[in-house]
Amino acid sequence: MVNVVSLVGNLASDVDLKELSDEKKVANFLLAVDRPGKDGGADFVRVTTWDRQAELCAQYLAKGRQVALDGRIRSRSWDENGKRRSAVEVVAHHVQFLATREREETPFAT
Repeated sequence: MVNVVSLVGNLASDVDLKELSDEKKVANFLLAVDRPGKDGGADFVRVTTWDRQAELCAQYLAKGRQVALDGRIRSRSWDENGKRRSAVEVVAHHVQFLATREREETPFAT
């Protein structure tokens, strides 16, 4: 089985960075990915990155910035106030910051 996803889109939210311990960090953001075809629209995908990649995303990305990413799909579920909740997200292994005209000096994440 293969669980690989590649997406190109624009951040629909700012990056939320959390420090779990001295060496463990996690960042989350929402990515808007255009739908192909004449109907258009976008799909909104929750993205999670870890450690150094999370730090770089928090430092250089903001709502509206365009990125390309590779990762895997992860589903999870939990109980919240007695109700079962679930979510599907992409855990990004590599996020490439796509240059914009205003910020061409921004480095690419590794």
